[in-house]
Amino acid sequence: MKTQLPLPPGYTEVDDYVEALLSFVTSSDLLQKLCGGVHILDFLTREPDLYNAILRKEWRDWFQSVDISDILDLLMREDVKPLMTLYGYDDCKLLPWRGHPLPPLTFLNYINDVRKHSLDRTFKSGGDLELRIPALVRNVSVGMKPKKIHEVENFASYIDKLTKDLAHSSPYDITHIVDFGSGQNYLGRTLASKPYNKHIIAVESKQLNIDGAMGMDITAKLAKKDKIMRNKKEYRREESARKGDNGLRTIYSETAITQQDSSPPYGDTPIATDGISPPAHTALSTEGGGSIQYFEHLIGNGDLETVCKQIRPSSKDIQVGECRYSDGVPHTNRKSSEALQLMVISLHSCGNLLHHGLRSLILNPCVKTVAMVGCCYNLVTERLGPPTFKLPTLRPPHTRLDRTSSTCDPHGFPMSERLARFQHKHGEGIRLNITARMMAVQAPQSWTAMKSEAFFTRHFYRALLQRIFLDRGVVEKPTAEDDAVGGGSPRGWSGAGQPIVIGSLRKACYTSFTAYVRGAVAKIAMDQERGSFLAERMAGLTDEEIEAYEGNYKAKRKELSIVWSLMAFSAGVVESTIVVDRWLYLREQKEVKDCWVEVVFDYRESPRNLVVCAVKH
Repeated sequence: MKTQLPLPPGYTEVDDYVEALLSFVTSSDLLQKLCGGVHILDFLTREPDLYNAILRKEWRDWFQSVDISDILDLLMREDVKPLMTLYGYDDCKLLPWRGHPLPPLTFLNYINDVRKHSLDRTFKSGGDLELRIPALVRNVSVGMKPKKIHEVENFASYIDKLTKDLAHSSPYDITHIVDFGSGQNYLGRTLASKPYNKHIIAVESKQLNIDGAMGMDITAKLAKKDKIMRNKKEYRREESARKGDNGLRTIYSETAITQQDSSPPYGDTPIATDGISPPAHTALSTEGGGSIQYFEHLIGNGDLETVCKQIRPSSKDIQVGECRYSDGVPHTNRKSSEALQLMVISLHSCGNLLHHGLRSLILNPCVKTVAMVGCCYNLVTERLGPPTFKLPTLRPPHTRLDRTSSTCDPHGFPMSERLARFQHKHGEGIRLNITARMMAVQAPQSWTAMKSEAFFTRHFYRALLQRIFLDRGVVEKPTAEDDAVGGGSPRGWSGAGQPIVIGSLRKACYTSFTAYVRGAVAKIAMDQERGSFLAERMAGLTDEEIEAYEGNYKAKRKELSIVWSLMAFSAGVVESTIVVDRWLYLREQKEVKDCWVEVVFDYRESPRNLVVCAVKH
């Protein structure tokens, strides 16, 4: 029997794990502070400072003498249980650890608690010949980086195996695979090619991505260029007319994918586009048996009715007529609901898109199974609204947290009734604010020394700039009575209006703190709404003053790095909670026969490596 969840060591029953996970998430004050209760921008602007307010004194004393690289190893990699057992000896405090005293037992207990409540992310790739994953051919992998190749190779193989398993163990013989948010269609192109030869419905909201994907279909030799026949004299006349006053001309594409076969869509219902552009059909060459149909469509929920009405039979169905049910009846002789048997997939669905994909299984009779890999948890909306109880937090009030927690979006987190109605010491329902969800997309287990150093530098610079903003009146002090000095919102704005968003800067801006301040201020000064205000407040700031700030707060850099590492490490529990919620939602639906979560990628290559799957009765 398939394991329903990749359980961490120590658990054999999913119900026991789920109960323990939800209890830990709602009962651990430290976890709640590290996952949503603090923000890195508040680190240098609050008194007493966050480092002393969050962490026990025995932890701080131990951290003081230990290098950050050793702390990261202990958090992410080292087995802490042998260290915990050493505390059974009378002279345990004299036992060394990497030339230092043993880590505090309370710290080891917290590390162990986080690990035992986080889903197992171990990737078990098949080693024998039967399970060996086909490598992508060069023309199909065009445009992919190594990370994308790893994802597409493994997920395409997983989808192929899942469809074959369904054909043998269920009444479903999947006719088409619907890719939610197909983007450049790397996955769909692979599945439509040898050795898989699947029929793909690529649903994407941006026409630019569809155009790019269709261009790659030509590059991959899965579609042909249109041969353009033209009257040269007429063409030259029109080309001359298109030239602008500056002598430049607009270049028009002369390639197009062979598309739009003349066969009718499935079923007898006339096509009702409902805002969906007509599908572009890519008929693959005779070397393969797959096909791709592109739909420009903004997915607002899981209802695929208008898409299903426009799905055309595959080119192989049209030309050869071999695609039939086991009883020999062709697809086109059946009603639409019988002819289509869809699998909905997605590789790294952003935000609520994965929620829509899971709901498509319930809302559409023709959808028989789903397999979705999520990402970008920070883009997930919130369903329950602001809590009526006070959660452990060291953050001042700010507009963005209030705004995101008040959306009450029925498509948001949590999906399951189990989490929505879970009773705990603070009240009812499990909520994860935007900061907690943003931390859940970190991948601390894959940090290298160089990566972690870059993270720490970037966050220290931003937190220190926030201190300068506060001192120069760019941001306001918080209004909460228990905060004497304020740190502002998640993006650096504690007053009215929008937060300060700096975003990405050029690499040169991270060579020194002075370069960072100059680059950030120059970028924000271009803001039409508040640029002049910020430029006025920051006027006269000298390089010497900037360097003095860095010198005065230099000792805080390690403390900030420790807190950031603890936040990223702890957020593994947040990601597990989000994934378990999606699985619980499927489990609650009467239409679902089976649902499970599996690891499909190597965490070091792709840390968002959990696929959520379900099959109908």
